[in-house]
Amino acid sequence: MFKKTIIIFAALAATTVLNAQQALWDGAQVESPVLNEDGTVTFRYFAPKAVKVTVSGDFLPTQKIQTPFGEFDGPGVAELKEGEKGVWEYTTDFRPAPEMYTYTFNVDGLNVIDNNNMWVNRDVSSLTSAFIVPGGRADLYTIQDVPHGTVSKVWYDSAVAGFDRRLSVYTPAGYDPCGKTRYPVLYVLHGIGGDEDAWLEQGRAAQILDNLIAQGKAKPMIAVFTNGNISQEAAPGQNSTGYTRPTMQLPKTMEGSFETSFPEIVKFIDSHYKTIAKKQGRAICGLSMGGFHTLYISINNPDMFNYSGMFSAAIGVSEQQMTPLYDNFDGKLATYFSKKPALLWIGCGKTDFLYKANTDFMEKMDANGQPYEYMETDGGHIWRNWRIYLSEFVPLLFK
Repeated sequence: MFKKTIIIFAALAATTVLNAQQALWDGAQVESPVLNEDGTVTFRYFAPKAVKVTVSGDFLPTQKIQTPFGEFDGPGVAELKEGEKGVWEYTTDFRPAPEMYTYTFNVDGLNVIDNNNMWVNRDVSSLTSAFIVPGGRADLYTIQDVPHGTVSKVWYDSAVAGFDRRLSVYTPAGYDPCGKTRYPVLYVLHGIGGDEDAWLEQGRAAQILDNLIAQGKAKPMIAVFTNGNISQEAAPGQNSTGYTRPTMQLPKTMEGSFETSFPEIVKFIDSHYKTIAKKQGRAICGLSMGGFHTLYISINNPDMFNYSGMFSAAIGVSEQQMTPLYDNFDGKLATYFSKKPALLWIGCGKTDFLYKANTDFMEKMDANGQPYEYMETDGGHIWRNWRIYLSEFVPLLFK
């Protein structure tokens, strides 16, 4: 009887495994994407009943797209050709430069990710597949054989918001909460519609920090990734409301509440981590809306941060946004510079829709003799540029 039971159990287990693997055997075995030896990249998608399949991604030449926020450089599009057994295929006729890229397929009008590629990123409400062409700066974005830091999700009590909110916190390799070593802190802010996961997923911030620290190009530091949407507890799907569709149209966006609340984040980090709890041990940076937040947090708290970085930053304030925190801009900027910060760093793409706002801001500082450093790149309001800016900004900190 015992032997018969074992045989039945083994048969059931085998059936379970077979059912679990059925999805692999029912469809064609497809590998995608493939980085070919000649430097080209091949994309494949299994769609035996499809009429048309295209791939869209930032590895292709850009195209202009109109959005409610202005004209953007959008990803290019290429058509796949149907081959054997319903597998569609496209191989680039060029070698994409070393970089991290994202892409999606469109199958008869429906946008889908590459179901043969397990690397999926979320940017606001868009899901994309990703790959990296290695070499040069792109090697900073890959996981290398170096000591790795740790990323934790932590909650803090926000008196301004009226509820607990979530942060992502990177601690460098070797960090010991019981040790004597104290570390400087970099606060990293996302753009509109983003959250505390954005810089870690799309920005590859943990990999950039790991690799720059291991190369001796950056000081070991703690990095804090905030959620700049003060009406949110945390990223969509990670809060008490359950699943909510990510959106850019959130309450209390760029109206002063998040900037007002920022000192409580700094206080929380200083009380829970081994930090250098003074101006010389703090830096802040952000992209787009996060650059806007960086600017106004910095000038309203001139004794808090010694280094500030603005990446493709929004700068101006409309009449509808005007609050005391945004008032007296010129006076607050003058006070900020009178405190002699170590660095105000600005980066912007030549075709960014915020390019003029940034150049106008720099002309104002030039007229006032206020020092800053500037990096201009090709391209527009895109993650490729923001990864570059972070990898350039971080080595300048805490000298």
